[in-house]
Amino acid sequence: MSFSPGPSTPMGAQSIQDQRDRWERKKNRVARELVQSEQKYCEQLDLVVTYFVEILKAKGTLRQDIRESIFSSIKSIHLINQSLLADLEQQRFGLGFEEFCNHLQQYNTYVDNIQIAKKVLTVQLKKSKAFRRFKKLQESRPEFHQQKLEDLIQLPLQRIQQYKHFLRDLTENTSPDNLEFQQLSKAVKAVSEVAQRIQDNAHRHDNHMQLRRVQKQLKGRKTRILAPGRWYIREGWLKIVPPKGTEAKPKMFFLFSDILLQAKRFSPVHPTNGGKFACQQVYPLKECTADKVFGHTKSQGGLISLTFARAKLLLMSEDQEDINDWYRSICLAIGQLKSKNTVVHRRDELRRRPLRSDTDSQNTPDRQPTCGMKRTMILDEDVKGRTEGHISSCATSTQENDHSATKRMKHDNTSSARPQESAGSSCVIL
Repeated sequence: MSFSPGPSTPMGAQSIQDQRDRWERKKNRVARELVQSEQKYCEQLDLVVTYFVEILKAKGTLRQDIRESIFSSIKSIHLINQSLLADLEQQRFGLGFEEFCNHLQQYNTYVDNIQIAKKVLTVQLKKSKAFRRFKKLQESRPEFHQQKLEDLIQLPLQRIQQYKHFLRDLTENTSPDNLEFQQLSKAVKAVSEVAQRIQDNAHRHDNHMQLRRVQKQLKGRKTRILAPGRWYIREGWLKIVPPKGTEAKPKMFFLFSDILLQAKRFSPVHPTNGGKFACQQVYPLKECTADKVFGHTKSQGGLISLTFARAKLLLMSEDQEDINDWYRSICLAIGQLKSKNTVVHRRDELRRRPLRSDTDSQNTPDRQPTCGMKRTMILDEDVKGRTEGHISSCATSTQENDHSATKRMKHDNTSSARPQESAGSSCVIL
């Protein structure tokens, strides 16, 4: 039986062509969906700009600063996307998104302002009867299809997420040899950065709301929960096991990225603080070590041992899954704190000034020579002769820079005890 490679070549070529055809069909489908959704998006932006931004400006129902707080850069976004739509309808996807990405700062501005916009809108709806009536009248128009202004101002954020997926599909189904491939690849990166910005801002906002909620729950001892860089992790009831074997007492614990807060609940019948918590202890996680304690709960729940600089806690829960989750969360928070400290330490070390030779130091105007306290090696007689010829100049430099050299050579007590020897040899540096 002989093997003939002839028929396999057309089959291979046909297989490659079939794959390219499938890519082209998928790209066309994605392109069609992109254009249709962009048309609808621009129509919705036009509703907001026409029936809210422009008419509110003409009527003067809201002050200019309030209008800008609510609608931010939405007019600029509307103009940018009208231009993008024109390119997409002409099948100029790469060129259209390349130009679109040059104006993404308008989306960044809108993203950063969205939480303020929602808050100001809510306040104005409560304060201004005229604005409530105006908003209700505009939303009742048939063009809005019962959409609310609160939903419409979220559209630019949602559209960025949609762009990210559309662009990825277009890029994956475009040949790398095509000019559009490079344009679409750059657009994917730029749009993904804005999408990540949206997620980060939303995460920070959610964390801020959690910190405020916990702050409102705490009464009595003043404890500042709203601190820069602090993240809420979890909360729940755990029992504190006393050292002398008395009954374990349940306490409420709030875990943050840098502290563990212990609190007790006020009585429900308390005249002012019923159902709230009084802070009892705040344990910093910076110096904390966490360990699991085994063999003391008869396979029901578990124990965690927390050791701090000035305290030690033994926490118990009868729920095995709950105590395991507490242990993982605490260990993760401790690990992240230590990781941050390590990074700072390394950066500090990188900032230390390197040892310089006499020639380098003399050529640098803001640093004085430090040849007086250097440890040296005499390599040959010729070097020794030249160094002896410069004893007097180096000795003078030694006296002027004794303090700077001492900082760089912390343990060189021998050199300070024999100044003539060090001065005579310090101009030759290892």
